[in-house]
Parts: sequence; C-alpha cells; structure tokens
Amino acid sequence: MIDKALLSLPGMKKILLISIVIALMDALLIVGQALLLASSLTAIWYGGALIDQVPVLIALVICFTTRQVIANIRSKQLDAYSAHLADSYRSRLLQQAFNQGPSLLQKQGTGNFTTLLLEGVDQIEGYIRLTVPKLTALFVVPIILLITIFAFDWISGLVGLVVFPAIILEMILIGHTAKIEAGKQHSEYQRLSNHFIDSLRGLDTLNYFGQDKEHSNRIFIASEKFRKATMRTLRVAILSGAVLDAFSTISVAAIAVLLGFRLVDGSITLFPALFVLILAPDYFRPIREFASDYHASLEGKNALASLQAILNQYDESSTAGMPALPAVQTLSFNQVNYSYDSYQALSDISFDARAGEHIGIVGPSGSGKSTLTHLIAGLAQPSEGTITLNDTPVSTLQNQSWQKQVVYLPQNPYIFHASLRDNLTFYQPDAAEEDIQRVIKLMELDELIAELPEGMDTLIGEGERTISGGQAQRIALGRTMLNKDCHVLIFDEPTAHLDIETEYELKSKMLPLMKDKLVFFATHRLHWLANMDRILVLGNHSISDEGTLDYLSHNSTEFRRLIQELG
Repeated sequence: MIDKALLSLPGMKKILLISIVIALMDALLIVGQALLLASSLTAIWYGGALIDQVPVLIALVICFTTRQVIANIRSKQLDAYSAHLADSYRSRLLQQAFNQGPSLLQKQGTGNFTTLLLEGVDQIEGYIRLTVPKLTALFVVPIILLITIFAFDWISGLVGLVVFPAIILEMILIGHTAKIEAGKQHSEYQRLSNHFIDSLRGLDTLNYFGQDKEHSNRIFIASEKFRKATMRTLRVAILSGAVLDAFSTISVAAIAVLLGFRLVDGSITLFPALFVLILAPDYFRPIREFASDYHASLEGKNALASLQAILNQYDESSTAGMPALPAVQTLSFNQVNYSYDSYQALSDISFDARAGEHIGIVGPSGSGKSTLTHLIAGLAQPSEGTITLNDTPVSTLQNQSWQKQVVYLPQNPYIFHASLRDNLTFYQPDAAEEDIQRVIKLMELDELIAELPEGMDTLIGEGERTISGGQAQRIALGRTMLNKDCHVLIFDEPTAHLDIETEYELKSKMLPLMKDKLVFFATHRLHWLANMDRILVLGNHSISDEGTLDYLSHNSTEFRRLIQELG
C-alpha cells in the first residue's frame, strides 16, 4: 500500500513531516468542530436560546476556515515540491539521453522514453500531490479520532477499532489486484508508444513497399491490447471503490444504530452520542479518499518505477567526476568494438587522427557510419577496445568536457521551439551582436529574417514558423560558427536530404567552417571526398581500407566498387 520509492525521493522526509503536522492539526480541528457542533445542537435540543449559540457558531466557522487554510498551505508546499522534482527528473532524463546517446533510446524505445519524459513525469507530479496528503491523513487522522471516540464511548470505539483493520486488509487485497492490472496496462502503453513512433518514422517506407495496410492491422492489434488492459484496470478500480464505500457506509450505519438503541434505553446521553456520530464519517473518510485516489495514482506510481529504473541503470555518476579532457591534438581508436543487445554494430575499429585533419567516412548503408560518429562524438560507449586522446588512454569519450568541444551535425538538425536568435546562440548564449550578424551574413540568413514577422525574435520549430531543410542546416552551421569551444566537427550525412543545388550552396559555407578543426565527415555524396585529407572505408562493420582519395581510387577494389554503387 505504501510505495517505498515514494519515501526515498529527495526532500520527501521534510514534505512528509509538514504533511503529518498539518494532518495532526486537521484531526484536532475536526474534533473541535464536532465538539462545538454537538454542544450547540444539544443546548438547542434542551431549550437553549439560538442567540446564545452565536459564539459557538463563530468558533465553528473559525475551525472550518483554519482547516481550509492549512489544506491550502499543504497544497502549495506539495505543488512546489512536485514541480521542482518533475523539473529535476526531466533534466536528469535528458542528461542521460545526452550522455548515453542512441544506445539508451534503442534499449528503452524512443516512444517509451519520449512518453515517459513528457507524460510520465507529469503523472509522477500528480502522483505525489495525490498520495502524500492522503497517506499522512490515513495514518494520523483515524488514530486521533479513535482515541477521542474511545474517550466518549468505548463501544463505538471498539466497533471502529475492529472494522478499520478489516477495511485496510480488504484494500490491500484489492490494491494488489489493481497493481497487477495497472502494471499490465503500463506495459501495453509502453509497447503502444514505441509502436506509434516507429510507425510514424517508417510510414513512407511501409507505403513504398505496399505494407501500409498490413501494418495498420498490427497497429489495431496493439491498440486493442491497450484498450482491453485499460478496461480491466477500470473494472477493478470501479468495483473496489464501490466495495470500500459500501463497507465504510455500513460501518458508520452500525455505529449510528448502536448509538440509537442506547439512546432509547438511556445508557448514553445525547451529547456524547451526537459527538461520536459526527466524528464517525470523518474517522472513515481518510481511507475512503485514499482508496479512491489510489487507482488514479497508479499510472504515476508505474511511471516513477520506470523512471527510477532508467536513472539507476544509467547512473549519473558514470559521467560525473570524470577528469576534464584537454583540447584534442591527437585521437586514436585501437580495436574498438560496439554492440547493443546481441548485435555487433562495429568490430575492431582502429584509426589515428590529429587536430586540423579532415577525415571522410564512407560505406554502404548499414555499415556502421552513424555508429562510428556516435562513438567519436561521445554519444555511445565502446563495448571493447581502447581510445587514446593526446597519448593518454581514456575509457570513453562520454565525458562532458569532450562533448563541449565537439559539434555533431546529423542529417536533420534539431530546431528548438525558441526564437531564431536563441537557436543560433544555443552553444554561445553570450555571443556578441557583431558576431551574430557576421554569422547571419555568412550563412545568408538575411532573407529568412526579412520574412519573419518579428525578425530574429520570431519563434521557430515545433509548430511555429516552418523552415526548409536548407535553412535548418544554415542555422545549425551558424550555431557551430558561434561556438568558441568547438575543436571537433562531426558530420553524419548532413546534406543527405537536400537537393544538389542547395547542397553545393551550403558546401561553400561549410568548407571555411572546417578550417583548423578536426573533422569527421560521414557521407554518401562523393564530391565531399575531394575535400578530405583521408578516407575511412567501412564494410562489414569494420574499417576495410583507408587512405587518400587518390590512393584508394587506384589501390582499393572495395572503394572502387563502393563508388560504382553510389554512382
């Protein structure tokens, strides 16, 4: 019933202490309200004047108002805490995605990870806001009220003492079933999320090969599994809620009936009977509220378990505390392997590079070009082999000091939901205005800025002002030019989706950017190879040959065959 993961959250002990104190104050105010109301009604019943009860009614209003005030204080504390925790979790998840790179998304599933980052963290936030006040009230309020009831009527207290553990036991049994069903629903939701993202990515390919209708059936099957899991969870939640409500109602009714019989035979007077009767619903209220919100919070509980499993598996300590890596002078890979699950993506990768050198990476699709660029960029960690930086062995390039001096440009550079200025100055937020204007002129972004309604302050990306692929590449290159810490440029087929005219236009902007930088350029476009000092040829997930363009053209059969295939 109590989630241990919730109790282990940072800062939770303080929040629980505040919530316990507020729950204790709430319980005492409930007792005060019952005393005031019972005494007032008793006095009126025995012929007292209504005007004499005005001070009592004022005190009753004060008690009620105070309860609302402390409830608001608790709510604000929980809102602030849960929002801060949600921001922290999002930052940690994004940091892990940046540290671990594609390997994390491959293992967790892009859809599952994205859903957890966007919706899952919100569910955790709601889980904390729902569970903490209900949990503390469940353990504090009934105890105070039960002691008070015993003090006024031991028979009613005995009924409450016997019934309450029975309700708790029933809730545990039902909660166990609900937890199982909710876990199944969460698993189906993760599967459906991954399926949805993969379907969107491969929609054009499926349509091209005539598999779109068949794939739509698979989507329907996955959706149906999630629907059935959801309905099973709702069925358990609705039935359990009805059972617990009925049990609590019958218990209050039993106390009321016993009090009624004893009032008739004179074994109890009106005031204690009325006082106990007023307290009885509040005695069972915390468990009813906890039970009703328990099912609503299960999604957040499962999301928290999934999130903590990721963070525990990819502990931030894996990158924290690493020694700062110096600016690159030489970089060597020696028999480096990389695999995920049982798939060997790269095998026995060995090469040397030095500052200012331009190295091309070519190979057929699926040969491992992107994986190699991920290793060099520090977005993935080798399974085996050694890496040497400036004659010093390093276990991995997944190091923040290395990543800060590297700029990685993929096929589709990411445009943030921000202004054009913020997108350009992403790596260098304090860039001088003259430097920004120089980059705009070099990247020929003047025409784009003139079209934007608010100029450089216009929001772009993610549903805002759309831009073309060529404009996105220019913005990404502009970021790179403003990055003063950049020593290594890594291009992973950055012009693959551009038409040849746009590509040649961008090429004239990119070549000056590469000057004095260590460059790794993975490409299928052969005209780039003439601008490379050396070329690594990948085949069968390893480097099959390397050398200058002239050397490979005359001495490498595999390179010539690759040239023919690429046309």
